[in-house]
Amino acid sequence: MRYLTKLVLLISLIVSVSACGLAEHSELQREDREPEAATGVIEKSVVEAKQYMVAAANPYAVEVGADILQQGGSAIDAAIAVQLVLTLVEPQSSGIGGGAFLLYFDNKTKQVTSFDGRETAPAAASQDLFLQADGTPVRWIDAVVGGRSVGVPGVVKAMEQAHQQYGVLPWSKLFERAISLAEHGFEVSPRLAKLVSMGFNPGVKQLTAASSYFYPNGEPLKAGTVLKNPQLANVYRALAKHKSEVFYQGWIAQKIVDAVQNSAIAPGLLSLEDMKHYQAQQKQALCAPYRVYRLCSVAPPSSGGIAVIQILKQLEQHSMSALKPTSTQWVHLFTQSSRLAFADRNHYIADPDFVDVPSALLISDDYTAMRGALIGERDMHKAEPGTVQHLSRAADNAIEMPSTSHISIVDQFGNALSMTTSIEMAFGSAVMVEGFLLNNQLTDFSLDPMVDGKIVANALAPNKRPRSSMAPMMVFNQDNSLRLVVGSPGGSRIINYVAQTMLAVLDNNLDVQSAIDLPKVTHRNDVTSLEQGREISLLQPQLEALGHRVSVRSLNSGIHAIEVKEGKLFGGADPRREGVALGQ
Repeated sequence: MRYLTKLVLLISLIVSVSACGLAEHSELQREDREPEAATGVIEKSVVEAKQYMVAAANPYAVEVGADILQQGGSAIDAAIAVQLVLTLVEPQSSGIGGGAFLLYFDNKTKQVTSFDGRETAPAAASQDLFLQADGTPVRWIDAVVGGRSVGVPGVVKAMEQAHQQYGVLPWSKLFERAISLAEHGFEVSPRLAKLVSMGFNPGVKQLTAASSYFYPNGEPLKAGTVLKNPQLANVYRALAKHKSEVFYQGWIAQKIVDAVQNSAIAPGLLSLEDMKHYQAQQKQALCAPYRVYRLCSVAPPSSGGIAVIQILKQLEQHSMSALKPTSTQWVHLFTQSSRLAFADRNHYIADPDFVDVPSALLISDDYTAMRGALIGERDMHKAEPGTVQHLSRAADNAIEMPSTSHISIVDQFGNALSMTTSIEMAFGSAVMVEGFLLNNQLTDFSLDPMVDGKIVANALAPNKRPRSSMAPMMVFNQDNSLRLVVGSPGGSRIINYVAQTMLAVLDNNLDVQSAIDLPKVTHRNDVTSLEQGREISLLQPQLEALGHRVSVRSLNSGIHAIEVKEGKLFGGADPRREGVALGQ
């Protein structure tokens, strides 16, 4: 399978590369900014298999994951191996310095569970962490770069806990290929090289460890260069031998804390006690019926699952299957439903250990039917949140960057995994420790704890988990058999990317690759965004005639999905990025 790595890396020279966004404050919304994409995408075909399938963001990682399955490993085993390699070859998007949400289907018991590996705020953090002396939020760039924005990384704990329950191969074996790649080197992909050369995360150049790695001899990494990371190989050896203890209580924990507290930019508050007390949380999956299917995702603090389910269920009263997914009417209905979901999301979703989150109500049949009935023939403009008894909250203004990664896996036992993983902004906080980058997830909290005298549910608090938009999803048929595994990177636009793909497969009967390929449409209760350079942008006049405010822009999804149909697996990867699907 190694030829696949070379081939895809070569082909990806022509891929449209767009950066993973910076943000500016505009009213209470922040518009993530991505450098303009180059023309052209990688044309990808659906991949068919009978036994297993892996779809993820880089061919190195996919190849390693497939090897683990070929050796008899489970979907959890393969996901861990994939994440370890992604930390190395796609450092801008995810890694062991960040967090993740894992959704897992056990085919033997037919149960769906989830593992919350979201970061937590330091115990010493307070609501004024990102406020200036006059009480106003700091500039976004002052918030996202440096040690202040780093939360306790959660992905290692989540992976370990999932492996303890569902792993088949030994923990240490899952590290072997990642260690070898880190020691002997991997070819820098065109996407990574492009993102480094653009320099849109200024911290990467300003902080010594990251600068020396990504800008050797003062020059940005070049595509095709063989890059080695012996420090990360050493970390992986320690993790392989000592598991998570060395990461949260040993020398790796000390290195992380020292780097955060002594950051040359915005030193942070993370402590050894914060690291020691971190726990991943296993939670019941959040599920709801949709037409003849059952939709499942992760529970809060991720808002992604609730919002995606809301978008689909609010459209049940409309005949989406009778409309083309690139038609004016389809886009109108989709964006209006998204308006409603985002209005609820911005007011009600946060860490349920700290605030009351009405999850069951928000995805209930009665509530979504009532909300869906608000969709009319014209754009509704700013949607208000639904009325939830006893809850009166303000919308937040978190900075949410679209640098994330998604892994979809179905193993030979019929188990499935949907895992979205992130270090937040591209290259995270730019604080680099022993060969891996630390997250800047604390900027996913609202920068303002109060708005107009009302509390913000997603306000920062000690040991609290910031709200996320990650939406790892699974769909099941009426007989509880697996139908679809899907997820995407993209900041708050993840919700739209995933919902659009699911509707295209379930309602419009597109194959999974065709659904992923569709020109993207997003709406976050602000403007209707249409993917530039695609035919859907031609809908602008018709949508404006319906009252829409339209923006034509780069929409850089990174969807990885697996469809299960007629006893076969069909894998798809987003043509806008360098990921692939591989199965047998």
